[in-house]
Amino acid sequence: MLGYLLRRLASAAVVVVLVSIIAFAIVSVLPGDTAAALLGEEGARNSERYQLLRQELGLDQPIVVRYFTWVAHAVTGDLGQSLRTGEQIGPAILARAVPTVQLAIMALLISVVIAIPVGVISSVYYRRFPDHLGTLFALTAIATPGFWFGIMLIMLFSVTLRWLPPSGYLPFFQDPLGSLQLMFMPALALATGFTGVLIRQVRSSVLEVLNEDYITTARSKGLSPAKVLFGHALRNALLPVVTLVGLQLGALFGGAATVETVFSIPGLGRLAVDSIFFRDFTMIQALMLVLALTVLFASVLTDLVYSRIDPRIRRG
Repeated sequence: MLGYLLRRLASAAVVVVLVSIIAFAIVSVLPGDTAAALLGEEGARNSERYQLLRQELGLDQPIVVRYFTWVAHAVTGDLGQSLRTGEQIGPAILARAVPTVQLAIMALLISVVIAIPVGVISSVYYRRFPDHLGTLFALTAIATPGFWFGIMLIMLFSVTLRWLPPSGYLPFFQDPLGSLQLMFMPALALATGFTGVLIRQVRSSVLEVLNEDYITTARSKGLSPAKVLFGHALRNALLPVVTLVGLQLGALFGGAATVETVFSIPGLGRLAVDSIFFRDFTMIQALMLVLALTVLFASVLTDLVYSRIDPRIRRG
């Protein structure tokens, strides 16, 4: 297990380096630069002030030197300063990460709670009415845009029924019930597409396992269908699902931007959208790095969990 962990960490380190290069390069080739954004249109016309600020920020140095300087600061946790607000980027991202983490975890839980029963029922009743209904539900969920579904939820539960508040955010530990009420609709909207994908994966995995020889043997011993399903088939069938859930956890962080914007949640997704609109280059650069590292961390963690469940992965 230790050898497998070291191999995965080594490959992850290579990916981190590549991600940092891409994040830095993309922002570096955008029109304009940090000095022009800080001075504004009028200030940028003053060539002397503009050149002095470029020297102060190190923008007059070669791009390779600037990259290594940025990496050296990033390793220590110094991701720079926001051009829009002037605040330190590291603490700002940490503060915005809390709502996004809560939103992603709630969306993941909703997806798992819905998808596993629906997928299992569809596989058990293969090519019968429950299977057709589950397939229709899954395909509809996949085809439904999360932001549109979020607006429909607001119209139904907030405007028409007045059951839930339409938008906003409360820290969970400040008011658990109020926080869950505010986050339920955004989490449901974010979970929509992933729920459909997960239903299809669960259905496919369970169907594949139910056709294995050891399942036939278990049935021939006179075991009840429920014991065959839950005692023998489901554990092996859910192994690919574990991988999908882990990888999608990282993707949920990246997909939260539109949902957070619709529901006015001050998370990383909304911060990224605002930073792009206001051309906050330093914040965009840091967010690209942080979100990519989040997806990478979720991938490594998923591999470790999967290898723990299935020892063949470690031996391979």
